[in-house]
Amino acid sequence: MALRISLLGLNQTAVSIGLALQKNTAQLERVGSDADLIAEQKALHLKAIDRIIHNLHAAVEKADVVILCLPVDEIRSTLEAIAPSLKAGAVVLDTSPLSNTVFNWAKNLLPEERYLISFTPALNPSFLTDTDESLDKASPDYFQRGLIVITAPPDTHADALKLAGDLAEMIGGKPFYADPFEADGLMAMVDLLPKLTAAGMMRAAMNQPGWREGRKLAGRSFVEVTEPLLHLNEQKLLGQTAIFNSDNAIRLLDALIGELEDFREMLLNQDDQALHQALTSAQQQRIQWWQDRLEGMWDVPSSPSILPTSGQLIGRLFGLGKRPREQGKGNKPSR
Repeated sequence: MALRISLLGLNQTAVSIGLALQKNTAQLERVGSDADLIAEQKALHLKAIDRIIHNLHAAVEKADVVILCLPVDEIRSTLEAIAPSLKAGAVVLDTSPLSNTVFNWAKNLLPEERYLISFTPALNPSFLTDTDESLDKASPDYFQRGLIVITAPPDTHADALKLAGDLAEMIGGKPFYADPFEADGLMAMVDLLPKLTAAGMMRAAMNQPGWREGRKLAGRSFVEVTEPLLHLNEQKLLGQTAIFNSDNAIRLLDALIGELEDFREMLLNQDDQALHQALTSAQQQRIQWWQDRLEGMWDVPSSPSILPTSGQLIGRLFGLGKRPREQGKGNKPSR
């Protein structure tokens, strides 16, 4: 019996997951569903999925694993829509950069014995400089040499957590198990802060009297620093990621403002040595970070604290939803 994995939201990440799983199609059935009919057909044409099931209810009702590849402002409504259709033991993996907020939604919306886990990929560095997010640029190598941040509520079934780690390895990534609060802080730093910074930069420039002429001259530096505005995490209601992760966003904005104030002070004092040292240090750290990122030799925890010691992926999955009750009548199944 094949394991059914349903991909909801057929963006570049979802199609790359499907392509990476193609070598396992003897064990897996890949189902794709998207509001965009063209995206569904494209994913099928690329052989990233085995079949299309457009209706959300039908797409998830027999799924063992549901992978959400959705804009942040569509996650809650999608969880609400699919909740009644998820079978007991189903594992829902969310690829968005939010953990705690989505966990709270799942706690209120999903029935017991349905497990939501955050599954946020950090991509293969070879793809980071390609800004084309079309499905044609999806690749089975999308997650090679990259980490996949895996985090879950504390009462999550250990088998569900291990399944997420197995799937991360199946698509070529390295599992990075994190606490939900740690994950939110890290994603705010490396994903949210650049986007807010890009917005601030764009607004500061376009509100200058010289913008009408300056826009004609803006080159590579301006393009690169404002590029994150084209990759926001929402479809319609922009900024929800920042609102839902506001504590971390505010902390990081304060840190950025502090750095900019330091630069301002150096310029006011015409302190060329301090400015030189600050820029040199930042430049060297950027060079070192990129070298490390290309190598991908990170020292990360190889497993969470509690995991099953044996069992194959499919066997573990089909056991979900039953074991908590077998462990004791008084035990409430984890979500």
